[in-house]
Amino acid sequence: MIMAENMEIDLVYLWVDGGDPEWRKRRNLYSQDSCRDEGMDSEARYADNGELRYSLRSADLYAPWIRKIFIVTDNQVPEWLDVAHPKIKIVDHKEILPADALPTFNSTVIEHALFRIPGLSEHFLYANDDMFFNKAVEKSDFFAKDGMPIIRMTRRPFRKLWYWYLKNIKKYTLNNYNRTIHNSSLLVEKEYGRYIGHKTHHNIDAYLKSDYEETYKKFKESIYPTLYHHIRNDNDIQRNIYSYVPIMEKRGHLKFVTQKTSFRCHIEHPHYIEDLKKSNPMLFCINDSQYANEASHKLVADFLKERFPEKSQFEK
Repeated sequence: MIMAENMEIDLVYLWVDGGDPEWRKRRNLYSQDSCRDEGMDSEARYADNGELRYSLRSADLYAPWIRKIFIVTDNQVPEWLDVAHPKIKIVDHKEILPADALPTFNSTVIEHALFRIPGLSEHFLYANDDMFFNKAVEKSDFFAKDGMPIIRMTRRPFRKLWYWYLKNIKKYTLNNYNRTIHNSSLLVEKEYGRYIGHKTHHNIDAYLKSDYEETYKKFKESIYPTLYHHIRNDNDIQRNIYSYVPIMEKRGHLKFVTQKTSFRCHIEHPHYIEDLKKSNPMLFCINDSQYANEASHKLVADFLKERFPEKSQFEK
C-alpha cells in the first residue's frame, strides 16, 4: 500500500484556443448548426478566456506537490506557457486518440483517452482549465490512506426517477450534458444492477490510471462509438463512468460535496463572486456558457487577476 504522502500525483488539463484560425478551419468542417441543444457546439465550449494561466497559478500556489502537469491540446500551445519547464508536458490529441477519431471537438472523447497519456502517473488529478484550487491542499485531500481516490459527487439520490418524470409527465427533453451522464449510469446499472444517480461535482477529480484503463476495457464496446463523435452527441458516454465503476467495485471513497468543498458557478450570474468569497471552498469552477456576454467575461477576468495576481513558475 502506498501512503498518500508518498504518492506521485500528476495533474491533467484539456485546453483549446477557439480563436485560432487554423483550429477554426478544422472545426468548421464538423460544426453542426442544427444541434438539438445549443450548448453542444457553442462558441463558449471552445473560448480561451485565459483561465488556464490562473488555474496553473492556483496549482503552483496551493498544490506544489504535483509531480507533472500534462496539457492535452489539438496542435496548440498557450503563448505565455514555459514549455521548457520540467513539470510541464504538452500532449497532442494524436498521441492518445485513434487517427480516424481526429480531429475531435468533443471533450468527452478526449476524456476517454486520458489513461493513454505517455508517462502519466498511477495517481492523477483531472481538471478543466476553468477549475481552480482555492486554498492549500494535501495529497490526502484527493487520495485516502489506502491509495484509493476520493470521489467527490453532488448528491442526487432520485435522479433516475426525476428523469422519468421529466420525460413522461413533463415531456421535457434532457440537455446533452445530463443525457450523457444518464447514458453512463445506465451502463453501470446494466453491469452492476444499481443506478447511481449522483453526479461528479464538475471540479478537480482524482483517478487511478489502472482503474481508468480497466473501466475503458470493460465498457469498450459501448464507449467506442463515442470516439467518432467529432461534436458532442446525445449518445456519448460521459466520464462519470470512471467514477461510478470504482464506487461499485469499492475502489474509491465516495464523498458528497457542499459549497464549502466544491463550488461551481456560471459566469452569466453576476452574484457568483460574492457567493464564492462567502463559501471560501477548497475548489471552485467558473463555467463559461452560451448565455454569457462581454460584461460577464470582464467580470471573471478581473476577479481571477485579483485572486491570483502572482505569476506561476510555469509562465515565461
